[in-house]
Amino acid sequence: MTGTVKLHSRAISRRSFLVSVGGFGVAVAFGGPTRNVFGATMASVVEGDYLPNAWVTIAGDGTVTIMSPASEMGQGIMTTLPLLIAEEMDADWEMVRVVQAPSDADKYGNPGFYGIQLTGGSESTRGYFDLLRLIGAQTRKVILTSGAGMLNVPVSELTTEPGRIVHAPSGRSLSFGEIAANGVLPDPLPQATEADLKPQEQWRYIGRRDISRVDVPAKVDGSAIYGMDVQLPNMLYGAVLRAPVQGERPERIDDAEARAVPGVTHIVPLSYGVGIIGETVEATMRAKDLLNVTWSTSSRIRNYTSDRLLEQYRSVGRDLSQTGVEAFSAGDSDAAITNAATVIEADYMSDLVCHATMEPMNATALVSGDTVEVWAPTQGPTGTQRFAAEVVGTTPDKVKVNTTLLGGGFGRKAEADFIVDAVSLAREAEGRPVKVIWSREDDVRHDKFRPLVAQHIQVGLDADGNITGWRHRIVADSIFARTMPDLFRSQGGHDDVVTEGAHFNYTVPAHRIEYIRQDNGLDIGFWFAVGVGYTRFGIECVIDEIAAARGTDPLQLRLELLKDQPRARNVIETVARMAEWGRRRDGRALGIAYSDAFGSHCAQIAEVSLNRETGVIRVHKVWCAVDPGVAIQPRHIEGMMIVGITNGTSHALFEQINIIDGEVQEGNFDTYRVIRMSEAPEIEVAVVPTSGSPVGGMGQVGLPPVGPAIANAVARLTGGVRLRHYPFLPERVLAALSA
Repeated sequence: MTGTVKLHSRAISRRSFLVSVGGFGVAVAFGGPTRNVFGATMASVVEGDYLPNAWVTIAGDGTVTIMSPASEMGQGIMTTLPLLIAEEMDADWEMVRVVQAPSDADKYGNPGFYGIQLTGGSESTRGYFDLLRLIGAQTRKVILTSGAGMLNVPVSELTTEPGRIVHAPSGRSLSFGEIAANGVLPDPLPQATEADLKPQEQWRYIGRRDISRVDVPAKVDGSAIYGMDVQLPNMLYGAVLRAPVQGERPERIDDAEARAVPGVTHIVPLSYGVGIIGETVEATMRAKDLLNVTWSTSSRIRNYTSDRLLEQYRSVGRDLSQTGVEAFSAGDSDAAITNAATVIEADYMSDLVCHATMEPMNATALVSGDTVEVWAPTQGPTGTQRFAAEVVGTTPDKVKVNTTLLGGGFGRKAEADFIVDAVSLAREAEGRPVKVIWSREDDVRHDKFRPLVAQHIQVGLDADGNITGWRHRIVADSIFARTMPDLFRSQGGHDDVVTEGAHFNYTVPAHRIEYIRQDNGLDIGFWFAVGVGYTRFGIECVIDEIAAARGTDPLQLRLELLKDQPRARNVIETVARMAEWGRRRDGRALGIAYSDAFGSHCAQIAEVSLNRETGVIRVHKVWCAVDPGVAIQPRHIEGMMIVGITNGTSHALFEQINIIDGEVQEGNFDTYRVIRMSEAPEIEVAVVPTSGSPVGGMGQVGLPPVGPAIANAVARLTGGVRLRHYPFLPERVLAALSA
């Protein structure tokens, strides 16, 4: 069999979607399938013998099994991606079963993420959209060709209905199950091109609101398997005591009391801590508490005090003699600002924040000689293979990863430290699987935090208040320098995740973005909306300051600056109608913000009140209008916006990590403050797709606008008091009011 699938100039190799000889690995079986209220089931094994490609299997009873290549962490991707294949192949969604794809980047890698299996960056739907539609179209052509042979008719005379092929001239038809049971795979397999894709007006599933998520029923009835739920025969449990300061190592380990705990089987010295293996979770936790470890004191992180460093970052941002990497430049912003009639200048700061996923870090591993099997709630199966192989001294192809459901990810579970824990301990367990579970305190204190950031923004205005130049300086450590050092070097020291969102689509004559890296050694990482979450904070608040300086309505100013952006204008005008922007509220005010991050357009308005005596901000309601381009699942998009807005409100008002002399001060939800249910705003979402536009990312789109919308509402409520430091703690609000 030969052939390729082509879309425009990109070719998909035969290897990327054809079934390899001898079949392919599947996820471990944790139980039977769960049927959804409408449509597909979520299963753990593949059934059937008719395999048009590595993505689809059809059984004799008509059941269609579709692989889901991305990690499901609550965003609904386990439904969205298989739906694309089902749409193009004309599968009957009632007969579809969805299976988590095995760890195999050659077959299931994301074209939008360097071809690896990694879920994040709001890149799953965008990255897989073209590929999976082509896979579905190719599958349909295979089925039609097989059916044509069975009916002895030309393929050109056949059409498809959900789960069937139809020969209209003779009135005959065949179900997909009949073809699977009696048909023969054509050789060579037919090719699929863009011309074979359905036009939008023929979509049966894409855009429908009544397609329920395949993962929800199992989550409701308790049968869903998260990493924490993995149970294997003869399994041991593990815990790791880490140093209180990142980068330190154990110099002396007194483990006498720990070894005496009933059920403890191993105490394992590690380069970064001490591992405990035992027959029960309770035994490992007790032994961990009884370890007496003398730690080294040489880590440079002992010099890390977040409050002090943030002030230092602000000074660097203000000092224009300290230059960094130019991330973007159009026009001469320096000259425009120098010659401006008025200059608006402001600093915006963001504290460290942790991920605080509902499910703490955990992983289970089994090491057998030079082979490794991992069960984990991971966002990155490809990275898991690589890091597990390094621990054991084998090669990634000898590591099998079973990706479970994730109880939240937000970028944290793209990391591999919890994977390394499990594999390191399993290596010592004489062929028994080991399940490592982090405590909440481990999870908070040893997170890979969103970076500490200071931003310095200067905007020049002419005598009429028009923008002449915009300079944006971002001072922070680098995520890529640690996670993707080769890419970081190839980009000349620019970290485009740290600066993402700073490049906007507002029309300004001159615009310059600089990244001034600070290297203080702390491991920082990917966090929900990463850079966009704070860059849009600065940008959208400055837009409001410009409007105030001009005496212009901030909504109208945005429309003016987006005069050539119809999709942007539409979401702003839509959300203004939803919130009744022009209506005054007693004791409350509205603030607006807009973002075009991740290929989608999102505008939000927040209704806010303020207790001037306590400094407590209350967000009563948030209205949101979002244009995702193609809205594959509109109802699910609404849900993602609600998640983003809730998380964005939490991080804008409450969340912060404080580090003093290298030690994280917070440890659990009593000290790491997150939003409570009673504090969550009412949220109203309108999904306004634009026909013919490319599909946009959705997972993180809801977060960036809400913080600046809150800040802008406070400014309107107080006659111009500006909040410029995330989070808006009561004491910071009171200080701003008194200033």
